Amino acid sequence: MTSRSAERAPTRRGPTRPALRCAAAALLAGTMAAPAAAAEPLTLTDQSGRTVTLDGPAERIATIPIPAASMLVAVDGGTDRLAAMHPLSKTALLEGVLGEFFPEARDIPSEIVGQGFMPNVEELLAVSPDLVFQWAHQGDDIVEPLINAGLPVATFHYGTEDLTRGWLEIMAAATGEPERAGRFIDWRERTLGEIEAATAGLAEEDRPRVLYFLRYLSDLRIAGSGTYNDYYIGLAGGINPAAGEEGWRTVNPEQVIAWDPEVILLNGFEEDLSPQDVYDNPLYAGLTAVQERRVYKVPLGGYRWDPPNQESPLMWLWLTELLHPERMDRPLRREIADAYECIYGTRPSEAQIDAILRLPMNGDAAHYGVFAAAAGQ
Repeated sequence: MTSRSAERAPTRRGPTRPALRCAAAALLAGTMAAPAAAAEPLTLTDQSGRTVTLDGPAERIATIPIPAASMLVAVDGGTDRLAAMHPLSKTALLEGVLGEFFPEARDIPSEIVGQGFMPNVEELLAVSPDLVFQWAHQGDDIVEPLINAGLPVATFHYGTEDLTRGWLEIMAAATGEPERAGRFIDWRERTLGEIEAATAGLAEEDRPRVLYFLRYLSDLRIAGSGTYNDYYIGLAGGINPAAGEEGWRTVNPEQVIAWDPEVILLNGFEEDLSPQDVYDNPLYAGLTAVQERRVYKVPLGGYRWDPPNQESPLMWLWLTELLHPERMDRPLRREIADAYECIYGTRPSEAQIDAILRLPMNGDAAHYGVFAAAAGQ
C-alpha cells in the first residue's frame, strides 16, 4: 500500500476524541446551510479529461455509476437533484438507512440502464436531466449514446481513493458549490492519517490474512491487487492473500483453502448472502476464519461500504477496529451518528445503527460485540 502520510509518527491507538465530530460540524455548515449558487454558466472537467459546460448548476442529475446516487445525496444534502439512478443504486438506497431518511427516493426513476451500464436513452430523455454521470472505464459504447442524444455527460473512472475524491469534486462542482468536496476530502484525509498512525509499525506476522468476496453465491469472485478492497485491507493493517492476483478474479474452493484467510469479508451486493453461508459450507470447515468465527458481512449505510463511496472513512475505521482493536479503540457508533447527522441531516437511531452494522447477522462473530449498543456508548 502506498502511504499518503508515511512521515507521521506512529501511535499505539487512535485518538479517544472522535475525529468525525469536528469534521461533521464543518460538513454540516457547508452542506446543510449553503447559500444558493448564482444561475450562470458552469464548466467542469470530468475524469476522461472532457470539458462539460452547463447553463448553471445542474438541478436534475441522472446517475448511472452505482455509488453515484447516494454520493450525490451526500454532497447535496438531499434528493432534490437526483432525477434518476441505476436500479442497483436504488436497491442500496432503499435497503439501507437512506430509504428511511429520504422516503421520497422510492419514487425516483431507475429504468435508465439496460444491460450492464448501457444507458436507456429513451428513459433518460423522459426524465430531462441537466447532467448524466457515467463510467469512463467501461468503454465508449456506454458514453456515446448519451452524447449522440445531446445529453450533457460527465464520466468517472473507478478503483482508487484519488479517483473517489475526484467524484466528490465533480459532483460538488456540478451543483455549483465546489467547496463542499473539500470538506468531505478533509474528513477522508484526517481519518486516513489517524489509521495509518495507529497501525504503523505492525509486524508482518501481526497482519491477519483478509479475503474479500465480491461474489460468493453465484461464483467465487475475489478482490486481488489494484482493487479498492485491497487498498483498505492494507490500510487497516491486514494482508490480502489474493494480492498475487490482479483485479477481480474468479477462483475455485481449492484456492480459497490454500490461502486460508483469517478474516473473510462478504460483499453487500448479494442481498441473501450471510456469514452463515460460509460457516455451513463443509469445504471451508477448516479455514482459520471459520474456526475463529471471523466472517463478516460488510455494513450497508448510505451505500454499501465495500466499494469506494462517501462513507469510506467509516469502512476504514470499522475494519481497522475488527483487525486491531488494541490499536484502534474508537466509538464507531458515535462516529456513524455524528457523520450521518452532518452528511444527511438526520441522526440515526440505535436500531438504525444496528442495521447499518448488520448486528443481527454479524453479532455473534468474533470481536463484533465491541460494536453493540452497550459497548458503543
